Amino acid sequence: MGRGEAGSKKNIPMDVWEQKLATVKVPKADLNKLIMNFLVTEGYVEAARMFEKESGTAPGVNLDAITDRMEVRRALQGGDVEAAMERVNDLDPEILESQPKLFFHLQQQRLIELIRAGNVESALDFAQQNLAPLAEENVEFLEELERTVALLAFEDSKSSPLGDLMDVAQRQKTASELNAAILQSQAQEKEPRLPLLLKLLLWAQAQLDERAMYPRINDVATAQLVPPTKAE
Repeated sequence: MGRGEAGSKKNIPMDVWEQKLATVKVPKADLNKLIMNFLVTEGYVEAARMFEKESGTAPGVNLDAITDRMEVRRALQGGDVEAAMERVNDLDPEILESQPKLFFHLQQQRLIELIRAGNVESALDFAQQNLAPLAEENVEFLEELERTVALLAFEDSKSSPLGDLMDVAQRQKTASELNAAILQSQAQEKEPRLPLLLKLLLWAQAQLDERAMYPRINDVATAQLVPPTKAE
């Protein structure tokens, strides 16, 4: 029988697992830094200020600069792509100049907003003048442009097979991409560490699943340990 088969897996009961976890000590200062990193990266300025006062954990960056970044994000999430792009250029014009994929996605979002508003002629003109030249030498851009323009073929674009482009999640996706680019230009981390640690936790559990039956975390939101099931 192979090492990863059920019959050869080690069974670790709940009490033994909890005892092992109790021996792992994580300094509170490290946890505070992790929380502050999340607040700063995601742009929760007021929460970061409050947490700094309560915990004494320094944010490590100028919180006023975060306010500028969040203004860009709010504009984009509200559908005002032009205002977001103008604000980014005020912060650092090289961000859009040096990242053609990001620039295309912002222009694509502008097209989506025109379609959302029902400005068909303006949408077609914008696509031809601003997006088509970008897509001429890039197959990926061309496919995304064709998919976006295809929204015009549907009377109710939100309920169409391409309706995901009209969803708020599309704005969020573009906003996150722009947010990451701004962070990178400011020599900051593009993603908070906390989600990465949770992904690492799930990966580690997947590896351990092949070797043992143990109390695992199925829901990272609650972090509740689920007792191991008996091997058949």
